[in-house]
Amino acid sequence: MNAPATYAAARMGLMLTELRLPTIARLWPEFTQRSDKEGWPSTRLLGALLEHELAERAKRRIARHRVESHLDPSKTLETFDFGLVPMISKAHVMALASGDSWLEKGATILLFGPPGAGKSHLGCGIGHALIDAGYRVLFTRTGEIVQKLQAARQSLQLPSMLAKLDHFDLIILDDLS
Repeated sequence: MNAPATYAAARMGLMLTELRLPTIARLWPEFTQRSDKEGWPSTRLLGALLEHELAERAKRRIARHRVESHLDPSKTLETFDFGLVPMISKAHVMALASGDSWLEKGATILLFGPPGAGKSHLGCGIGHALIDAGYRVLFTRTGEIVQKLQAARQSLQLPSMLAKLDHFDLIILDDLS
C-alpha cells in the first residue's frame, strides 16, 4: 500500500507545477503532515493551502505592478515630510491614497508648486498606496509619454500603445513643463 502513496507524492509536485500553483507545491508536504498529526478535516487542509496560494499571488501581483509603475521606491507617503509643506493636508492626501471614489469617477488630481516642494514625492507616494490597494499605476515624465505616443503614431502602433496605457487605473504625469 505504500507504493501508491509514494507515487501520488511524487506526482503531486508535477501536477501542482502544471496547474501553476507554486505556493501549494512548496507547502503541501508540511501541511499534509501537520493535518495528519492534528486530524484536520480535508476542507481545512485545502482551505489553508488555497489561502496561502492566494496570498502569495497577491504579493507577487503587487510586486509586479510596483515594477511596471516606474515609481521611485524611496518616495512613499511614509517618507514624505508633511511638516515641510504645511499647506498640504495629510488627511486629504491619505483619503486620495485610498483611491476608492475619485479613481472610479475618473477624476484628475493636479499638483502645482515651486520646484523642490515635493510634488513628485507626493505623486509617487499616492501611487505606491494605490498599488498596495490593488490598482495599477504608471509614473512617467510628460515629455517621455508624449514622445512615445508620437513614435507609436508614426509607426502606426498608436492604438496598441493606447490599449496598453488603458490597462492602468492611474497615470501620473510628472513635470508638465
